[in-house]
Amino acid sequence: MVALTSSTHRVSGGYDIVINEAGSGPAVVFIHGSGPGASGASNFRQNIEAFVTAGYRVVLPDMIGYGASSKPEGIDYTLALFTDTLHEALVAHGIDKATLVGNSLGGGVAIQMALDHPAFIDRLILMSPGCIEELATYFAMPGIAGMMSSFGSPDFSAEEQRRLITNLVHDPVHVTDALVAERFAVARIQPKDVLTRMRTPNLQPRLGELKMPILGFWGYQDKFMPLTGINYFLEQCDDARFITFNKVGHWVQLERTDEFNRYAIAFLDG
Repeated sequence: MVALTSSTHRVSGGYDIVINEAGSGPAVVFIHGSGPGASGASNFRQNIEAFVTAGYRVVLPDMIGYGASSKPEGIDYTLALFTDTLHEALVAHGIDKATLVGNSLGGGVAIQMALDHPAFIDRLILMSPGCIEELATYFAMPGIAGMMSSFGSPDFSAEEQRRLITNLVHDPVHVTDALVAERFAVARIQPKDVLTRMRTPNLQPRLGELKMPILGFWGYQDKFMPLTGINYFLEQCDDARFITFNKVGHWVQLERTDEFNRYAIAFLDG
């Protein structure tokens, strides 16, 4: 197991953003998704060693509201808030150019950062990225509807946490006791606002502005993001390719770890 080092950066607004990392070489920033208990390490723990071994600096931030970073209450969690605080922390961390790997909300953050700071981005790797549909489309997806159920209530339990994680995968064998415990520990101290007051725009009309190479992954059984999102990238972006997996849910990087690592590293090396 690769050891992670941790740093904390104070950004605008007085928020602390925690960044874990391992390895050396070109920076690859893994941006986690939303949901109770999410964090950089818990989303991508199975991918760290392969990228470090391949010669990359693996950077695992916890976005505002998640992991060990600040969790303010009484605010709207906008895409700009996620993106701006993360970019500021990455620059403070000494990163001036990186490949962004974004899953779900993290995919939306990666897209927004690429639009706002194109010179900062080398390549994009996206797994079922968010922020490319209207909110009504996402709220109609069974995974998102289920995620909003009891989070933030006094009755939120480890078993409810397990149920929510199980919705992220096609095969529940991937939902280990350690993963449930890790995310439940974070979820217990998260404000409900991080989900109920999340505000994300539809970036689909702007995808054609992305000029960097893009590699995407999608699980055919994803309950959170409509598979048709692939078409937006293939129709609008100059340099995009997507891989779809059958019998895989929202977490390609976990359910098809070896293949994800292999395809992503080959893309980075190319």
